[in-house]
Amino acid sequence: MRNAIKGKPQEKVAEVVEKKAKKEKKAVVEINRDFCKGCGICVAFCPKKVLELDDHEKAVVRRLENCNACTLCELRCPDIAIEVGSEEREEGPKVSKVR
Repeated sequence: MRNAIKGKPQEKVAEVVEKKAKKEKKAVVEINRDFCKGCGICVAFCPKKVLELDDHEKAVVRRLENCNACTLCELRCPDIAIEVGSEEREEGPKVSKVR
């Protein structure tokens, strides 16, 4: 009886759940190269091998698509040079940006 009066609220809930399921979280990793001393601790702790040291012995993000935003690199960095976050984005065609 309640569903007939209110317009079937369970359908509205299902719609909201479906919309949330279509969003995915994308990891965002920022490295302050001025703070980084190139110790490699972040590289060693990254379980997905997202980070590497470059030719200048500074941490760089090489495989961002593998990042699960666990923040181990951020937590272990003694220089506070790394910030990890995530942003929600709508699911859609995956397009690579060329820089």
